Amino acid sequence: MAKDTTGKNEAAATESKGNGESPTLNVLAQYVKDLSFENPGAPKSLGPREKAPAININVNVNANPLGETEFDVLLTMNAEAKNGETVVFNVELVYGGVFRVANFPQEHMLPLLFIECPRILFPFARQIVADATRNGGFPPLLIDPIDFAQMFQQRMAEEQTKAKVTNPVN
Repeated sequence: MAKDTTGKNEAAATESKGNGESPTLNVLAQYVKDLSFENPGAPKSLGPREKAPAININVNVNANPLGETEFDVLLTMNAEAKNGETVVFNVELVYGGVFRVANFPQEHMLPLLFIECPRILFPFARQIVADATRNGGFPPLLIDPIDFAQMFQQRMAEEQTKAKVTNPVN
């Protein structure tokens, strides 16, 4: 291993520790945790139809600590296409990412884990869903971009409402 004789790296390390290290967010891994595609009416469902099926899409985000600075963030996407009451197709994906989050203030951790991390994962998950529907014999389902900040704010509002209901103040 080469030795640093200039002292630059040591000086830089000392400076960053003295002033507080800069915040970092790293993607350590991305993976498909669960993928399911159902085409219950095949091959009849693959024929021409008069109108496009109604598609209901649900998205959820969860985060779990793996260590002091590592977190597992799961982006869950469910898309169900129906023609009336008949299910045309159903795709479910749980797509995960392992993130290293270091040197962020505590108040930034939840927004980081529930907004920024899923924002990084979304394009990959979207492609997997599109490929699954295309491989199932349908046009690729391209899910519109998701406002994870709005989802996070809505979730926080719901949790505050639940807290008020379970812990009423007299």
